Amino acid sequence: MTFANIIDHERQKEILRLALQNQRLAHAYLFDGPEGVGKKLMALALARALFCEQGDGCGECPACRKVDHLNHPDLHLLVPDGTQIKIDQVRKLQQDISLRPLEAKVKICVIDGAEALNIAAANALLKTLEEPLPGTLLILLSAKPEMLLDTIRSRCQRLRFNRLSRPRLAGILENRLGLSEQDAKVMAALSNGSFKKAFGENRDLYLNERKKLINALISLSNGSIFPLFELAQKLAEDKENLTDILDIFQSFLRDLLLMLHGRPENELVNIDLRETLYAQQNNESVNGLLKKLESLDQARFHLQRNVNRQLAMEAMLMEMTAA
Repeated sequence: MTFANIIDHERQKEILRLALQNQRLAHAYLFDGPEGVGKKLMALALARALFCEQGDGCGECPACRKVDHLNHPDLHLLVPDGTQIKIDQVRKLQQDISLRPLEAKVKICVIDGAEALNIAAANALLKTLEEPLPGTLLILLSAKPEMLLDTIRSRCQRLRFNRLSRPRLAGILENRLGLSEQDAKVMAALSNGSFKKAFGENRDLYLNERKKLINALISLSNGSIFPLFELAQKLAEDKENLTDILDIFQSFLRDLLLMLHGRPENELVNIDLRETLYAQQNNESVNGLLKKLESLDQARFHLQRNVNRQLAMEAMLMEMTAA
């Protein structure tokens, strides 16, 4: 992955290119922005440019290929162990970067999900940031930089990464994935500017299964116990996609709320479900939709705390049908 291959983020590319050209790279960077917008790709492109035998991230030399396969001996990738980055991981990193590079002139460490640093790990990392070792580069990636210690943020050069606009991402999806204009618009809206979602493996969930899931949701009524339990069980069993499914439900409820407030169609996410939206609009109220959205937030809260998924889904659907 080279800078040229990364879609948009031209300002960030230029800053890094100039720093490389003038040999003025900071000892630590914080790439912050939403999930899936290209922060990690940019970090790996920078690693490629630094390690490349041709000096430009050619993609052909052994060093570039090792970066692409994440097995370059001077590239260290630190990710959360479960829900946290722990002090033992940081200490191991510190031990690794204290040694001389094996193949390159510099050692690079990419900390993905840096907001997951627990207090002990964050304080340990702070020592490395305060007393940087020569020939080392740290790149922190975070979707929630406000969760990092102020002292960590202040010792990194920050580069902000933003989401792509819906029209821009829809155009890219049409050209690269061969989607129809309507499907591309839906995918761009549902992915919320995230390349990872838009180009990920869940395309069928967003374009096909989404319609079935929404129909199953709106077909429930207050008192339809068995269908409710069946849907709750289906959702709970789909552990890998459950977060995305809740996002789909939220997008549909949001569309209904916008319609009740008289907003134009171009603000809707589920533009391919206009008929369903207009039909369902007559069965909803603003207060009812707000309660349903609140039950979705409660379900997410419970899932983050490892509450039984089946019970969390049953409670959510019961609250929705009663709203």
